[in-house]
Amino acid sequence: MQPKPMKDSHVTLAQFMQPEHANPLGNIHGGWIMKLVDECGALAAMRHTRTRVVTVAIDRMTFRQPIKVGELVTLTAQVTYAGRTSIEAEVQVEAENPVTGEHTHTNTAYLVYVALDETGHPTLVPPISVETPAEQIKLDEGNKRQQQRLAEK
Repeated sequence: MQPKPMKDSHVTLAQFMQPEHANPLGNIHGGWIMKLVDECGALAAMRHTRTRVVTVAIDRMTFRQPIKVGELVTLTAQVTYAGRTSIEAEVQVEAENPVTGEHTHTNTAYLVYVALDETGHPTLVPPISVETPAEQIKLDEGNKRQQQRLAEK
């Protein structure tokens, strides 16, 4: 199977946070952000595999800063590991106050997906090719995380 460049899986999603996304304090629900993170990561995985994918794991999600109603949330994702049938996506979340222009990195998450064929069975995924030292570091770190996941089983 022909390797695919890491950069080809890059996805950016943005959404303006409204009151229906928030709790009574005006902070956006963590579950809403988790949903957006999963969608963004899945899109990166689908761009890499050109198949449907299902989520099998989220390593950890730590909310370092609250996201408020009225902020623009931007999520960026790319594939950082490809195994036989599984793919890891890194998703970065940033909040922006559109009035002041202030940007806040709120969290990073790593999600694992399995690629599915037309009948819903796991299918092989292409390996990742890297073009920069930074991409090589991301790939190496993704491989380490996958080894840790497998060791925990």
